Amino acid sequence: MAVQAHATAKYVRTSAQKAGLVLDLIRGRDVNHALATLRFARKGVARDIEKVLRSAIANASQKDGFGGDVDQLFVNACYANQGPSQKRIRPAPMGRAFRIIKRTAHLTVHVTERPTVVAQPVAPESGTPPTPGEGTPKRPRGAKPKARPAAKRAKAGAAKKKTGGARKKAAAKGGRTKKAVKS
Repeated sequence: MAVQAHATAKYVRTSAQKAGLVLDLIRGRDVNHALATLRFARKGVARDIEKVLRSAIANASQKDGFGGDVDQLFVNACYANQGPSQKRIRPAPMGRAFRIIKRTAHLTVHVTERPTVVAQPVAPESGTPPTPGEGTPKRPRGAKPKARPAAKRAKAGAAKKKTGGARKKAAAKGGRTKKAVKS
């Protein structure tokens, strides 16, 4: 069974929306790649998310059944929930007051150990041709596609002719007509 662990940082002084933008960068990535991404992210909340991720990694390494290899961990889920907002008043012109809302967020990161599955390769039967996605290489970018048989080209050409004629007839019926100008 794969080891799962999570860590949460509460009341972080940022909005959940801003934190969510950074969390989208690391969701589904290996922890080492996620830490590198957070290290070079140009958002202030990236440092707080990095702390939470490191805490989740430490929590996973303390669990029973952990394989001991941190490289096998990946960010399974990460999200930012809205925390309580602090309401403040800022003086405004003519005796008025503007309300300032200082938002907070709760950051949560879940890490999971990738299961190591050892699969034995299965040799395909020699009598069956490989399926298009299996053993056949894809054509290189920019290369021309294979020529289609003449029967398929005739069907495709007939379909194009029908739609083209239908368009012309519809344009003739519903097309604009010149209106008489009253003088």
